[in-house]
Amino acid sequence: MSPMTKDVIEIMKPQNWAAVTESGARTLDETRLPKWKLEDLYPALDSKELADDFDKVKAGSAEFEEAWKGKLAVAVANGKLGQAVKQFEEIQEIAGRIGSYAGLLYAGDTSDPARAKFYGDAQQKLTDAGSHLLFFGLELNLLEDEQLQKAISEDELAAHYKPWLEDLRKDKPYQLEDRIEQLFHEKSLTSRGAFNRLFDETSNAMRFEVDGKELPSERVFNLLQEPDGEIRKKAFEAIANKFGKDIRLFTLITNTLAKDKEISDRWRGFEDVADSRHLDNRVEREVVDALVAAVRESFPRISHRYYAMKAKWLGMEKLNSWDRNAPLPETPNAVVAWDDAKETVLAAYNGFLPEMADIAQLFFDNNWIDAPVREGKASGAFSHPCVPTVHPYVLLNYLGKPRDVMVMAHELGHGVHQVLAGDQGALMASTPLTLAETASVFGEMLTFRYMLSKVEDRRERKAMLAQKAEDMINTVVRQIAFYMFERKVHEARREGEITSEQLGQFWMDVQAESLGPAVELNEGYENFWAYIPHFIHSPFYVYAYAFGDCLVNSLYAVYQNAESGFQDKYMDMLRAGGTKHHSELLAPFGLDASDPEFWKKGLSVIEEIIDELEAMEE
Repeated sequence: MSPMTKDVIEIMKPQNWAAVTESGARTLDETRLPKWKLEDLYPALDSKELADDFDKVKAGSAEFEEAWKGKLAVAVANGKLGQAVKQFEEIQEIAGRIGSYAGLLYAGDTSDPARAKFYGDAQQKLTDAGSHLLFFGLELNLLEDEQLQKAISEDELAAHYKPWLEDLRKDKPYQLEDRIEQLFHEKSLTSRGAFNRLFDETSNAMRFEVDGKELPSERVFNLLQEPDGEIRKKAFEAIANKFGKDIRLFTLITNTLAKDKEISDRWRGFEDVADSRHLDNRVEREVVDALVAAVRESFPRISHRYYAMKAKWLGMEKLNSWDRNAPLPETPNAVVAWDDAKETVLAAYNGFLPEMADIAQLFFDNNWIDAPVREGKASGAFSHPCVPTVHPYVLLNYLGKPRDVMVMAHELGHGVHQVLAGDQGALMASTPLTLAETASVFGEMLTFRYMLSKVEDRRERKAMLAQKAEDMINTVVRQIAFYMFERKVHEARREGEITSEQLGQFWMDVQAESLGPAVELNEGYENFWAYIPHFIHSPFYVYAYAFGDCLVNSLYAVYQNAESGFQDKYMDMLRAGGTKHHSELLAPFGLDASDPEFWKKGLSVIEEIIDELEAMEE
């Protein structure tokens, strides 16, 4: 909890964007939270600039295909490889700009039919244009290694794109013949894309009845963090009831997408259900297996031990499912005003490096953040990188909870990373998910350590440490449990369709193993797998969070012990974007993710926090 929110009856200044009820408790004035301005992408849906860019992508992609398809080998021999890649990047930049605008508009209100139609139409047009570009990567990978290396050494422009060209070669074993790739590409709209959209629109339209009120998902899940156990129980029952009624639809979506992935994996020759994600993340299966094994082995020392302690703190023999994220009695029951959260995060970033705070400040100064909860808005939070010629946009659903401060720190970490990596250009700015979570989790750690350093009260320190322990358990233990669940789902789907009951059993099995005997898995909890969007949008994404958290724990230990130079190395790592493998990026810090001890070191940081909490009880 921020020291600025210790005194819950202090009257807030207007600019802090909070109100005070008659009882003296703060509430958030959501009408004054910032909303993003998308004009930096396009002035409006009907703007000439947007129409012109659609035309540029359509014509440019067709012209690109005409100019280069079937001619790359000759072009490479004539020293024109760099020219071709640059032209390809320029088209990707414009397409990315359009796609970002469509996606962000839609995320702002998924219930608006006009936005939904534009989003669907934009996807269709970009997919059609992309069909003309598919040949490029495929044909590049038909070149011999010697041809490619010779072109890179003799063509200065091609040399600039060397990291992208060499990274592209990793896809070569799993690429298919041109027409099959085109079929996969064009059918994505009516297969995976369509079911992703169905999931989003269904989830965002869901309403949960609590005490006669119909609440959207953000607000009902937020009630699971309320101090009042009866409110938490009612919220849990509302969620369980609603998902129970709709579970057949979510089961159908899951079955369809898992089968769609199985077909793609089989055609491409991926052996393991998660191998395609590992390839996207440019991380070896052995590294992920070592991470999973280390976390799974730590369940009793971390989550089982912590939840047993928490049950004792709350005066319970066992925690109910709705008590897992309950605040401790020591936790101040306050709303964190927007300006307080903002100043806390910026101060934490500034304490590490002023340049990092300066970049984060841009998000507040220029309306690059959309913060309020509203009807139809996408749930959760994200930082979307857009394209290098514009800037990222951050979506939050800010309700003034202490966790919301950490979410702000997390997404701004992504934002800073995306701004810095933008200098690499549209093809090389993107970072694999495993490393993309590094900057976000590091931002959280900086903010937590800053807030903890300001706390003198023992009870508040205990509450903060407990909150951090829970956040880290949710980031590491829970995400690896999610990964274990996904493995069960995708392995089972290879054998046939999965029932809702089977999905529920998979979920309960991994939750029981990861949470431990101190948490009661109440009736209705078997359907809680259905609310997690990562399972739908990005299969096996979830281990990236655990990867990032453990990596940051090790990285932060290096920072604490470094005499100088750490900040420069860290910023260089962020600026690299997608131009380097994780082994290259971590080498300057003396870290190696392929070493099992690396993961144990990261997990030990969580154990140390739980040790301190245990010691406070003695």
